[in-house]
Amino acid sequence: MIGWIILAVIVVIVIAVIGMYNSLVQARIKVDNAWSQIDVQLQRRFDLIPNFVETVKGYMTHESETFERIAELRTSWANTESVAEKASLDNELSNALKTIMAVSEGYPDLKANQNFSELSEELRNTENKISFSRQFYNDTVTMYNTKLEVFPSNIIAGIFNFKSRDLFEAESADARKNVKVDFGK
Repeated sequence: MIGWIILAVIVVIVIAVIGMYNSLVQARIKVDNAWSQIDVQLQRRFDLIPNFVETVKGYMTHESETFERIAELRTSWANTESVAEKASLDNELSNALKTIMAVSEGYPDLKANQNFSELSEELRNTENKISFSRQFYNDTVTMYNTKLEVFPSNIIAGIFNFKSRDLFEAESADARKNVKVDFGK
């Protein structure tokens, strides 16, 4: 009788370990998927940028520094892999795009350009998707990281070497500020 009880306890423990392990794997896969969604939207934005910049260039000749910075960021994007690096580049690019959008207000001919209007709308839609994807990613990472910290799944996470993931966040206080636009150049 005692043997059956010990066997039943061992079976329950094994089932619990398998359940916790599978739950951690599923959470990790959800985090990877959520990051992939951000990556897809950021790549979409980077694909739109050359057309947008070319449309705007003819109207905003004094903003060449911003255009050069956007080109550098686009190149850097291809060479980064970590969430932190991509978050930093994303913040810089968002600020550069905000500058162009704000400066475009001073160019009525540019605002009337149909190509500019379509690309601006497409970029706005993409920015909304990126924002949603970031929020979803951060929620998913938070759930995953919580599973790594709470008992008893933290024991299983430690045994099987699950690692916490970084949140997608603004790199610096400057990235959280509004963009300053100066028409006095």
